[in-house]
Amino acid sequence: MVRQSADARREQLVEAAIRVMIRDGVARATTRAVVGEAGLPLGVFHYCFRSKQQLLHGVIERIMLRSLAFPPVTPTAGATPRDLLHAYLHAYWDRVRQSPDEHQLTYELAQYALREPGLEDVARRQYRQYLDANVDQLEAVARLAGIRWSLEVPVLARYGMNFLDGLTLNWLIDRDDAAARAALDAYADHLSTLAVGRD
Repeated sequence: MVRQSADARREQLVEAAIRVMIRDGVARATTRAVVGEAGLPLGVFHYCFRSKQQLLHGVIERIMLRSLAFPPVTPTAGATPRDLLHAYLHAYWDRVRQSPDEHQLTYELAQYALREPGLEDVARRQYRQYLDANVDQLEAVARLAGIRWSLEVPVLARYGMNFLDGLTLNWLIDRDDAAARAALDAYADHLSTLAVGRD
């Protein structure tokens, strides 16, 4: 029997936890359910993770990496801020449509963590990552288009995060692709009006 490293076991357990949570819900993703899904003995969980909180952090990290792993935007000559914003937002939206179950799980994870004493940091960390990703994208658009934003980037990033959060949740409920894309385009158009030339 081939021995696996602790890192490989952690990978197995995180992926198993995601499957269990999507299928049965976060509350039912007990350590026994997760190791059972992974086909591993219970002792392996405690060897790989100090707590369920650490596992939840691993789950969020994995889902975030996948949801943000879209191809980098390569601007064409003369690309405007509006063009770049549309490209970034549609790349994000394609990922939402490709993995709706994982995006739905992010909402459940946040609510579960806020209700469970000692797990509040899981939700805070999750949304800090969203905010950081939005900041990175806005800064990339500014750099590629040679502009600056008329609002402070952290404020604009929070605005964008709140919009995308609401849009994604709405779409998970009604699956209205046309309405979601129209709203996404309207947001990109509005955001482009906040771009100004560099001093």
